[in-house]
Amino acid sequence: MVSVLDTLVGKHLQGKMRALRLSLMALLTGGHILLEDIPGLGKTTMALAFASALGLSFGRVQCTSDLLPSDITGLSIFDRTKGEFTFIKGPIFNNIVLIDEINRAMPKTQSALLEAMEERRVTVEGVTYQLPDPFLVLATQNPVEQVGTYPLPESQMDRFIMRSGIGYPPEETEKGILRHGSIRDEILHIPAMASREDLLEAIETVRTKVYIGEKVTDYVYAIMKATRNHPLILTGISTRGGIGLVEAAKAAAYLHGRAFVAPEDVKEVARVVCAHRLIFRPEQEGVDKEQILDAILKDIPIPLT
Repeated sequence: MVSVLDTLVGKHLQGKMRALRLSLMALLTGGHILLEDIPGLGKTTMALAFASALGLSFGRVQCTSDLLPSDITGLSIFDRTKGEFTFIKGPIFNNIVLIDEINRAMPKTQSALLEAMEERRVTVEGVTYQLPDPFLVLATQNPVEQVGTYPLPESQMDRFIMRSGIGYPPEETEKGILRHGSIRDEILHIPAMASREDLLEAIETVRTKVYIGEKVTDYVYAIMKATRNHPLILTGISTRGGIGLVEAAKAAAYLHGRAFVAPEDVKEVARVVCAHRLIFRPEQEGVDKEQILDAILKDIPIPLT
């Protein structure tokens, strides 16, 4: 898995290492990732390269205010020659699904998408269809422009195991892009560097074979408890958020080549897993969540293992 990241970064996506690594962690945990950043920074290009390098199918949905749930899940069309309805699968039936500007979709459409993320299946006209395995939703939204958007409520944000940005490319990389143009066509021809079986084996390893000890579990709980008792925070990390933190730390340990979770793995992923789950008191809504979380992490001693 690490060699796949190194190859992608070395050849195609310099400056996107962090976003790629987090996306792979989300895939290994069976979770999903939300990228918040301005348009034009290569999120679609990164997602295409990610799917191609892993040999997985790729689907893309551009969210608009008139997007319907059936535009994502699919719909039944009457086949006159057979005299019956045939189900046409939507883009959600891919291994990697890029949902561009998710906050531009209506709440009803958002709910249909998030149900598919949680249940790994969709039900259309009373018939249930399983989604492929592995399955990752990589959603994006613009945190600056709010005109014509339907912001995700905290309960739906909680369905994403991670939230992060993608950032501008390094100076030399961006100058190279300006000189040589887009690499989108080149990315479409990236050979698969891993098989589906390899990925499923890695996912199972992260789930069942990466050990987390009592001291590290206590460290995770201390983080959760500190967010619940913080004077500025109305609602801290839930049990589901704690599970997400453990699973992400296991994925981080796996990518570091270890079969056990170290406290540093927890600290590495805490910001991207926990910050978006915090709900602040109404009078503190303008406070930077990540800064508060960093302050909480700084105050909690890292256990010796």
